[in-house]
Amino acid sequence: MSNKPGRLGVGVIGAGKVGAVLGAALRAAGHAVVGVSAVSEASLERAENLLTGVPVLAIPEIVERSELVLLAVPDDDLPALVQGLARTGAWHPGQLVAHTSGRYGTAVLAPARAAGVIPLALHPAMTFTGMTLDLARLPDCSFGVTADPAMLPIAQALVVEMGAEPVVIAEADRVLYHAALAHAANHLVTLSAQSAQLLAGIGVEAPERMLGSLLRASLENALASGESALTGPVARGDVGTVAAHSEALREYGLDLAAGDGPEDVRDIVAAYLAMASATAARAAARGLLTAAQLRRIEAALLPEDPGTGANGLRPTEESD
Repeated sequence: MSNKPGRLGVGVIGAGKVGAVLGAALRAAGHAVVGVSAVSEASLERAENLLTGVPVLAIPEIVERSELVLLAVPDDDLPALVQGLARTGAWHPGQLVAHTSGRYGTAVLAPARAAGVIPLALHPAMTFTGMTLDLARLPDCSFGVTADPAMLPIAQALVVEMGAEPVVIAEADRVLYHAALAHAANHLVTLSAQSAQLLAGIGVEAPERMLGSLLRASLENALASGESALTGPVARGDVGTVAAHSEALREYGLDLAAGDGPEDVRDIVAAYLAMASATAARAAARGLLTAAQLRRIEAALLPEDPGTGANGLRPTEESD
């Protein structure tokens, strides 16, 4: 336990990219990290680099030693872990237990709450590398925080101590909150990878360099101006260009499916058509497209061949 007034003895369960970094941030704030669990070679290395000198312990021993237990485990593993520790009587009254899952609020900690713990949900809205550079990124990060009203100041204070900004999320809204973040962060990676694949496929040697400035500027504009930053052929109602894009992507996908290329791009075709359609609908809602323009854009996204499947490829190729 920490002997400094107002400081806590913190146990970190899960030395993944998130747990090791947040444990290091709490230690930098003056809390004492009394133990960390790590199994894989990568997690042991992270524990050594970010939590130097902290003993690697079994999970029950960490819980026994800690005033604040930080559960930084995968979403699907969290309920069973909390319940399993409850069955063994590991939790003790007055203990703070915080998890880092975006999907869950405090309800998932009900078995620990029944033992008298104070449940907190602290989810960092940030992607992690598991390296020290993540600590420098925390001041630009927001945390989705959920706790009982009386305990909310504790959750908020912990986030502030780590250098980040707490944003209160209602228990009932946690899944939607997490879906919004996943939609933005995960799908941005997918879209970037798909675009890079297309460019590499036509011989561009450094697609990441070509895309880098474009994507950074687009993201900055979108965050600063919202949908007012929307541009491109769909938002302009440039039906001919949209139709040409759609046709070229389908033909490229069919060529690869026929064995003329090493990679499958059916996911790219489907993603382009879905995102172009969504962009057109949002542009129309903002008055950037007339109803007639919207209909023409939507028609341009449809395959000319009635035998083509919903993802832009013929059913025989779809089932290969």
